[in-house]
Amino acid sequence: MKDIPSLFSLCLRTITWNIMHGCGNSQDLFELPSVFLDGLLMILPPLALQNIYELHNELNLAWETLYKKRWPENLKTKHQLRGTEADHGIVTHESTCAIDWQQLYWEEHLQECLDAVTEQALLPSFDGNIAELEIPESIMGLIGHFGSGDCNCSKLSCHCSQFGCYVRCLRLQGVLCRDEVLNLLEESKLEALVLRRILSRRHVDGACKLIYQNRETLASIELVYCKLLPLDIDMICGSIYNKDIRYHGIQHFSIKSSNIFGSKSSIIPSGLSFFLSSGRSLHSVRFADVHMGQKSAVAIFEALIESPSGLASFEMSGNELEGWLSKVGNRYNHFSPVSEPHIALQSLVLLNLRGNNLNESDMSGLHHMLVNMPKLLSLDLSDNPIGDDGLRSLMPFFVKDLGKTSRATEIWLENCDLSGIGVSELLQSLAMMKGQLKTLSFAGNDLGSSVGPPLAEFLGKSLVQNLNIEDIGLGSFGFQELDRELTKEIALAHINISKNRGGVQAAHFISCIICRAPDIVSINGGSNLLPPESLSIIEDALRKSKGNKLEKIDLTGNTSLCSLNSEFIISQFMFQGNPIIILSSFDPYSAPHHDDDP
Repeated sequence: MKDIPSLFSLCLRTITWNIMHGCGNSQDLFELPSVFLDGLLMILPPLALQNIYELHNELNLAWETLYKKRWPENLKTKHQLRGTEADHGIVTHESTCAIDWQQLYWEEHLQECLDAVTEQALLPSFDGNIAELEIPESIMGLIGHFGSGDCNCSKLSCHCSQFGCYVRCLRLQGVLCRDEVLNLLEESKLEALVLRRILSRRHVDGACKLIYQNRETLASIELVYCKLLPLDIDMICGSIYNKDIRYHGIQHFSIKSSNIFGSKSSIIPSGLSFFLSSGRSLHSVRFADVHMGQKSAVAIFEALIESPSGLASFEMSGNELEGWLSKVGNRYNHFSPVSEPHIALQSLVLLNLRGNNLNESDMSGLHHMLVNMPKLLSLDLSDNPIGDDGLRSLMPFFVKDLGKTSRATEIWLENCDLSGIGVSELLQSLAMMKGQLKTLSFAGNDLGSSVGPPLAEFLGKSLVQNLNIEDIGLGSFGFQELDRELTKEIALAHINISKNRGGVQAAHFISCIICRAPDIVSINGGSNLLPPESLSIIEDALRKSKGNKLEKIDLTGNTSLCSLNSEFIISQFMFQGNPIIILSSFDPYSAPHHDDDP
């Protein structure tokens, strides 16, 4: 038997229907007592709320509720991105303005609509007008529309026409870069545009039209999974300019996982070179996995040097650029900031050169460049075979130049073919550095147990907050040395010691961290061959360290910890309703069984 609707729900349904279909006088709603009106506004579906927003200005809270209910996962992502930007002094337009939840709601809604019709447009059998494609009923129901009838409001054209004016950030597949879609987005005032899979001249023409339509407001352009000829790049870069003004206002420019050079011997397209050198507002530039060769890398660097912008973030990653820095770095050997004050890279805050096959000879050239980047806070050289000799070339910068400032700094040296000797030298030098090192990672280097004592000394003297020593071959003896040498209170907030085959000694070290790091938030001790008694060792440390800030201890990959008893231990330690200790899923039927035979 169906539930009998309440009088309130029947009234709400009638009011909602009247608002959505323009019946009656919506202005009469605002004559209701505020206690009823406020409650009503908070439960109206989006389409109904949209129809009365012009009559009432105080609807932001209602839109915020609708947004958070529909996309709760977006909130955490936005917060994390803004936190990362703030850490490096990089501010976006979102972080400087009050949040307009109505704008965000319809922007995200229209993005879902576009993503849905993209799946239909990519079908081999499709050969129609994309603007006439139907929005799935599952999406329509979320905004309060049920039943299609004879109306056209479920077509993409209707949603673009009605909600396109709210779009500021847009992700668009190449298949949607058609006139019938772009004409519907003419009212948009795009600030950020992500173009994916631009593969043909028709896609390029559509992309250029969309960029030109929004050239006055666009601040960010990103190309992903594209295959473009030099002429295509020239057209895309040229579409951002006004007819009479030969500079642009783009702040963030990114190309990743794309082929834009044809071959590694190709030179940089002239339009891209001019775009980079004429960018007065360029704040971040990224070329990640774009099949770039040395010639193009040198040309890009030279173009940025000529740029009048105050570049804060530069990424050149995932390309085969062995020998590149040894060529361009030497020109700065005798560089003086006083004599050449306008070089753009002096403003760099973040430099990412991960995965470029750079070797030790490149590090000498890089050092000449780094000493002329006084604002640099984050350097990523991971996945480059620089070896100990390359690390030693950078040691003066790490120790002397970083030591001049107390600003937070990040150094990433993962999978760099480093040995325990080279890293021990670095740690001993960093331990004497006056500045604050916030993050240090040399994961994936085979360092061995000998790095234990210098690592303990470094932790005792430095203020490092985030340390990643995953898979460095510490072993049981390395953890034992760390535990024995670490006698002082340390500043760590996050540490990753996973994949080091530490056994029970790794558990003792985790216990040591819990007790000696009052600000510790997360510990990753996964895949360390921890024996069953490890959980009791960690449990004892948690009981002794009352009131610390621990949110998570990741012990996944240690299958011997999984037992019925472990569930009881886990349930005793919680953070905001979630268990602090994380284990691999336990299946009691997969656990080893023993018979009664002696």
